[in-house]
Amino acid sequence: MSRHADIVVIGAGISGLCAAKLLQENGLDVLVLEARDRVGGRTFTVQDPKFKYVDLGGAYIGPTQNRILRIARELGVKTFLTNEVEDAIFHKHGKSRKFRGTLPPLSLLDYLDANNFFRQIEKMLEEIPMDAPWKAPNADEWDRMTLKDFVNKIVWTKETKEFVRSFIQVNVTSEPYETSLLWFLWYVKGGGGPQRIYSTTNGGQERKFNGGSQQISEKLADRLKGKVLLECPVNYIEYNSDGTTIKDNNGNVYTAKYVIVATPVCLQNKITYKPDLPATRNQLLQRIPMGSVIKTFLYYKRAFWRENGMCGSSVIHDESSLIGFTLDDVKADGSHPALMGFILAEKARKYVELSREERKQRIAQIYSKVFNCEEALYPIHYEEKNWADDQYAGGCYTAMLPPGFLTTFGKYLRKPIGRLYFAGTETATQWSGYMEGAVQAGERAAREILFDMKKLREDEIWQDDPEDTEIKPRPFETPFWQRHLPNVPQFLLLSGTLSLLLITATSAIVYVNFK
Repeated sequence: MSRHADIVVIGAGISGLCAAKLLQENGLDVLVLEARDRVGGRTFTVQDPKFKYVDLGGAYIGPTQNRILRIARELGVKTFLTNEVEDAIFHKHGKSRKFRGTLPPLSLLDYLDANNFFRQIEKMLEEIPMDAPWKAPNADEWDRMTLKDFVNKIVWTKETKEFVRSFIQVNVTSEPYETSLLWFLWYVKGGGGPQRIYSTTNGGQERKFNGGSQQISEKLADRLKGKVLLECPVNYIEYNSDGTTIKDNNGNVYTAKYVIVATPVCLQNKITYKPDLPATRNQLLQRIPMGSVIKTFLYYKRAFWRENGMCGSSVIHDESSLIGFTLDDVKADGSHPALMGFILAEKARKYVELSREERKQRIAQIYSKVFNCEEALYPIHYEEKNWADDQYAGGCYTAMLPPGFLTTFGKYLRKPIGRLYFAGTETATQWSGYMEGAVQAGERAAREILFDMKKLREDEIWQDDPEDTEIKPRPFETPFWQRHLPNVPQFLLLSGTLSLLLITATSAIVYVNFK
């Protein structure tokens, strides 16, 4: 088969479909090629009477994610709140404690340490330009430093190091030793800062789509009216100044004026290019691995955690636990009670060796301890998705950038090569790794082509959406005293000085009385 279009988009996830939608709305003929037998990419909603539906991939949205909210509203897809009415749980060393807010209950020194870590992060974020983090004043130093190096440099207590590690794992599904400090700072800033990206209420996990997230892609594909072809893995792209030729594994040939590649960056190395890609792009593709996560769901007869004053959110510090972080996953109508749990980073790679049934049993056991309820031992159903074994994702949620990547290759991530353009959430400058980032990247790539075709001005390529009219962000207020708390060394120095003064004063009094 041979087909022609003005633009061929490779990848029918949210990013590729949003690019195709915008181009079609501008009167262009678009064709979308998808390797899988479904649309949606890293959003994947499974339907079953046992659980109604479940989002095994990307699911969460929240305030400041105005593009995906705009798309959802246009498509008639509604959201509902992730439950956080009751208390969250912090579980460590076999004991659970309830809490509310960002920081779990910590000792005085641990609290000072954690507060200082996030305070330093906030200051560093101010230096990073979102469109070009490699231009930050300290970019070279920060990009050559792993997160582990940075944490060891400024964090003093063991408990705080464990909490910071869990904060890193749940946000980027990788370990501190794997990733660049500069990239992590850029990623967190793109998500609105550490509190916005980490929080449920008023944050990145505030809401889910009623009916699941994959319906966004399904409804976008419906609007493209037969222009989305499934089970067409692309293996060859030839490009020159006159146009492009694309081939898939089925022997089909497609020609187009332009191509948008909207797949995970690491998978683009599976394609043969003619002529060869520039050295910088070729090297880039060899240095951008995906994060590691197994997303799990345990279903129960009733939401016992809510009945016991717990919202379902938990942070778990226990080396023997598969799960590091949980959220409530009860449906909007209150049906099909479930707990979602992430197996993250190193543990996702380690516990893949267990059978599905063994993982289910181990998770049920830890939930019985975390939520202090024997009923947790008896789930009625279990679902999971290991994204590392998905050949068309390679991992989830997003790519993790190693030390040295951004300053060397960052400016080439979304730079067009002739008539090849690049989308995908990894190329976004806001909410990279989220559905919001996917929309921004797809629409930006489409506008780059429209600019090249002289259909819009260059200053129209990057566009911000107005704030959503219904889902509005609230500022995260930091009290004066919290902004000025000492760090651990300062506190110890102050304590030592006060102790010395007290001892000196006491000695003087004793001496006077003795005299």
